[in-house]
Amino acid sequence: MKYLTFALAKGRLAKKSLALFEQIGISMDEMKDPDTRKLIFVNEDLKIKMFLAKASDVPTYVEYGAADIGVVGKDTLLEEGRRLYEVLDLGFGKCRMCVCGPKSAAEYLQHQELIRVASKYPNIAKDYFYNKKHQTVEIIKLHGSVELAPIVGLSEVIVDIVETGTTLKENGLEVLEEICPLSARVVVNQVSMKMENERIMKLIRDIKTVI
Repeated sequence: MKYLTFALAKGRLAKKSLALFEQIGISMDEMKDPDTRKLIFVNEDLKIKMFLAKASDVPTYVEYGAADIGVVGKDTLLEEGRRLYEVLDLGFGKCRMCVCGPKSAAEYLQHQELIRVASKYPNIAKDYFYNKKHQTVEIIKLHGSVELAPIVGLSEVIVDIVETGTTLKENGLEVLEEICPLSARVVVNQVSMKMENERIMKLIRDIKTVI
């Protein structure tokens, strides 16, 4: 029996994913050790390997078959646009992808004006403005706190993830339009789905029983 390899997005999603896997009898105790230097963790009994990766890399590992299964946020899947199967919404890590800005920026969105949009998610922003709103915009990719962009005049609005909206409020910004809801998803490599269909489908059924 070959190993099934899982790629988990580092951070909160990985912690929640591991807790979920434990509920269906898949444990990786070594992964919980905060001091471990290991990159790959193995459960020999179940023939399962797991590794942690930066969220934006998880879809890449899965598309190329370096991982059979991945757990990552829907925002990353939309931004990366990789060829893989999205098989399950885990229902945690819930938030929204939104267009945000000062209240005064709302009119730019209604009148199809040419504006600048700052985002860590240029592909999602582009798809939303060009394909759904049919509004021509200039998209500026940022890596850090995008809330700063409209405050210092870099852009009129931003496209970003909103959980509670507290950070926005504190900076005089608000949600102007909602693009889509987000949460953690299970994705599967296309070849693995054929070759290891029985094991993967059983795993999905087991997860469904606990969520």
